[in-house]
Amino acid sequence: MPPVAVLALAFLYPLALVVQQSFTPDEGGVSLDPYADVFASAVFRDALTTTVWLAVGSTAGCLVLGFVLALVIAFVPFPGGKAVARFVDVFLSFPSFLITLALLFIYGSVGMANGLWTDATGAADGPFHFLTTPWGVLLAEITYFTPFVMRPLLAAFSQLDTGQLEVASSLGAGPVRIIRREILPEALPALAAGGSLVLVMCLNEFGIVLFTGAKGVTTLPMLVYGKAILESDYPAACVVAVVNIALSVGLYSLYRVVSRRAGA
Repeated sequence: MPPVAVLALAFLYPLALVVQQSFTPDEGGVSLDPYADVFASAVFRDALTTTVWLAVGSTAGCLVLGFVLALVIAFVPFPGGKAVARFVDVFLSFPSFLITLALLFIYGSVGMANGLWTDATGAADGPFHFLTTPWGVLLAEITYFTPFVMRPLLAAFSQLDTGQLEVASSLGAGPVRIIRREILPEALPALAAGGSLVLVMCLNEFGIVLFTGAKGVTTLPMLVYGKAILESDYPAACVVAVVNIALSVGLYSLYRVVSRRAGA
């Protein structure tokens, strides 16, 4: 009972307050008007669409890039390969804004890439301004979340019987066929688990969108921040938060099912 009481006090009670506030308009009482107002808002619909396509696009990019990088680390001998594999574990502990700041130093308006361009051409401005667009957010999320796909893949590849790969190679199978027939089937459960986790995390990402300075990119977490902090419209902020929670819980449930089947 004590752990349940602590959990209820620290998490369930604030969550219940958010849900309650979402049904309480500013004039008082209990009403569905906050939901009707938010759902009728074009800003909310755009934020929902942006959140979903960024999460799906980032997850797809992480799956492709993570699979390729994990293949190289696991099966291509090169100096420092073990150190790179360990760095993947360390990378998982980095805060998301740190990766965003690194990208800003490279591709920002006054970053290294634009600086090299202006020094070489004498132009007043460089050509790299995509970080403040949805594509910049997409790049930052793929950069940050790819190791979350690589980690389960590397664990799966470490259990793969390399003898099967050697036999397939000796029988004339090329690298592409070996990957498609031998490696990919073993990697599918890890890909599904890692992709589900990345999808949930991208859906709730706030720091990357904030630190890229992409003012034209509004996701559901950014909309909650704007409604609550900038506009002081707490019922609307709670409605958006409830929608975000519902999406997150649904995707987390999917992640748990996939992880259980994959044994992750």
